[in-house]
Amino acid sequence: METVEVYQDGVLGFTLPHRNVRGRCVRLGAVVDRILSAHDYQPAIRSLLTEALVLCSLMGSLLKGDGQLTMQAQSAQGVVKLLVADYRNGELRGYVDADRGPLDSLGANPHLPSLFGEDAYLAITFDLASSGERYQGIVPLDGDSLSEACESYFRQSEQIPTLIRIAVQSDGSESTAAGLLIQHLPHGEEGRERLHVRYDDPDWEHVEVLASSVRHSELVATDISLETIIWRLFHEEPEIRVEQVNALSRGCRCSVDHFVDVLRKFPEDQRDEMRESDGLVHVDCAFCSKVFEVNV
Repeated sequence: METVEVYQDGVLGFTLPHRNVRGRCVRLGAVVDRILSAHDYQPAIRSLLTEALVLCSLMGSLLKGDGQLTMQAQSAQGVVKLLVADYRNGELRGYVDADRGPLDSLGANPHLPSLFGEDAYLAITFDLASSGERYQGIVPLDGDSLSEACESYFRQSEQIPTLIRIAVQSDGSESTAAGLLIQHLPHGEEGRERLHVRYDDPDWEHVEVLASSVRHSELVATDISLETIIWRLFHEEPEIRVEQVNALSRGCRCSVDHFVDVLRKFPEDQRDEMRESDGLVHVDCAFCSKVFEVNV
């Protein structure tokens, strides 16, 4: 097993070939704080968005090439109206729209139903850069946490046994967030129809027990590398294959040039309606909390 020694703001991929299992381990630090600093989020929303960013890192890093994963959770009646976060080639961004008033009574780590209500749904979209394809799965936002909801997504939409563990630590000004994801790959060759999926496969049950033993304190311990965590969990396996490490960064992709390209697709009369008194279109980016003045 190669020495990788990733401690923070990176995601480590690995496989256990004898068990037909793949996994990802991630730890975020400064990246989370940069994303959260764009808005004055209350503690409950900071925790929620932090968990979403870890999940996007874990799931998005499963994509090959420059593909993008987008997670969206939405509700018409909950305190949280919209959560959106995405991952593209190591870049993360996220935003939450919520009613501030009711949040004060919910504490720092409320259960998911108290934030979203009963009518919420979770949508996960994969944009595949290599083929240009897009596919999306939509499931009810079930469970006490986003992690549980994502496990339900893989179980219902992908039929892939998946275990996810998330840990978040914050002192109010600095955050450390980490996560572990393992999946039992479907039987059959990649790219072909799955022959069957066995949730009671002994290989999967064995690895699931080992992965479940990971402690939150290990995941967020910045003096323990991601490689060490994987080694502690699976050192008795015949082989652990470590993949290339992906560095993670805040990646709001908004720019004046980008908005010019988008706005030019609108007819001139519609663009005229968008212009302010100074003759410019003012575009408010929710991700980075900046207003872009666009001359188009």
